[in-house]
Amino acid sequence: MQLYTKIMIALVLGVVIGLVANLLGLDWLVAFLVGIRQFGDAWIDLITMVVIPLVVASLIVGTASLGDITKVGRIGGKTMAYYLATTAVAVVIGLVLSNIFLRNPGMSEEALAGLRGTYLEEGQSRVELAERAPGLVEVLRGISPRNPIEALANFEMLPILFFSVFFGAALSVLATAKREPVLNFFEGVNSAATVMIHWIMKLAPYAVFALIGAVIAQFGADVLGSLLIYSLVVVLGLLLHLGLTYMAALRFLARLNPLRFLRRVRSVQLVAFSTSSSNATLPLTLETAEEEVGVSKEVSSFVLPLGATINMDGTALYQAVATMFIAQVLVGDLTLAAQFGIVLTATLASIGAAGVPSAGIIILIVVLQQALPPTVDPAAGIALILGVDRILDMCRTTLNVTGDLTAAAVIARSEGETLEASSDLNPAT
Repeated sequence: MQLYTKIMIALVLGVVIGLVANLLGLDWLVAFLVGIRQFGDAWIDLITMVVIPLVVASLIVGTASLGDITKVGRIGGKTMAYYLATTAVAVVIGLVLSNIFLRNPGMSEEALAGLRGTYLEEGQSRVELAERAPGLVEVLRGISPRNPIEALANFEMLPILFFSVFFGAALSVLATAKREPVLNFFEGVNSAATVMIHWIMKLAPYAVFALIGAVIAQFGADVLGSLLIYSLVVVLGLLLHLGLTYMAALRFLARLNPLRFLRRVRSVQLVAFSTSSSNATLPLTLETAEEEVGVSKEVSSFVLPLGATINMDGTALYQAVATMFIAQVLVGDLTLAAQFGIVLTATLASIGAAGVPSAGIIILIVVLQQALPPTVDPAAGIALILGVDRILDMCRTTLNVTGDLTAAAVIARSEGETLEASSDLNPAT
């Protein structure tokens, strides 16, 4: 049985059993599902453990193998432009849908009071965490690490990416006798990390069941019922961005068959949905891009780690919808100028957003502070949506990793690659 099929079965079982536990009030089953979530969390830690050696090794080897150092700048420029453009489109889609469907949230005072009472304290803690988070200028300034080892230890992806590309570029200009031993070492690290990923992924179905079952058992349908319209608008926006933006990019820029592409990357999407973490999904994303889509290691090792760090289309779209929803509930309509500010803030704030569960909430607070009047407490707004954040986080992370893979295909095609490993992805001519 294929890994995808096993993960899909585990996903369905987790949802069904979680719903049964929640709807029937089976406290013992809820406690069991919440308890075994520790296995899922441990699995995320296990696969995250491989991210740093894999990213560093693949980036150094990929950059050094480019040969022409100017190619690094060309690929980097195209990748950044593509990511920022699709993120801006995602925010616009979110705002358009919000203006159509969220003019009247339709929440009763009782529902509002219940959500605020349940989640206000946690919302305040998220605001305090956001206030300690670095701003955009600090993020950009911190790209160049003073201590690469410290950046590795702290899982700071942007400094790691910068150092790895810089080191690989320096290797590319060395004489062959000096370059080859270093490249052979990092190629060995990359190969060993790939083997580790294969071993870890054998546990994926059990981890998916543990993670999904716990989420559904805890939140069930109660909170979703109160926030149904808001949740549906977010999901609709994610689907539209997938169906319009990504499918158009695949068809016209990458010249691939979008439906066949999606079938090839579905295992990545399921793991992203289950873990809510772009970073935890990154090893599988790299492998899928190279083996299933046919993107070269030179392109995938640069585009995908960068995407896991700055390409947050699903998160940016969610922030736009969440901000509009919170504004409607707390202060009423936002002006066009305020909505334009959301586009800019959400697009730029997504740069450097951590690829970990619920990181979007931290960035959302930044957007809220820009969009809402100073007299409105962001914690009150966060409290309104925090109950469904985990479930929506799963959905937007799925879009994020799909966007990363789409970008890799587009950039690879723009570099003249034929994607020969997946020739059947190409549309019929």
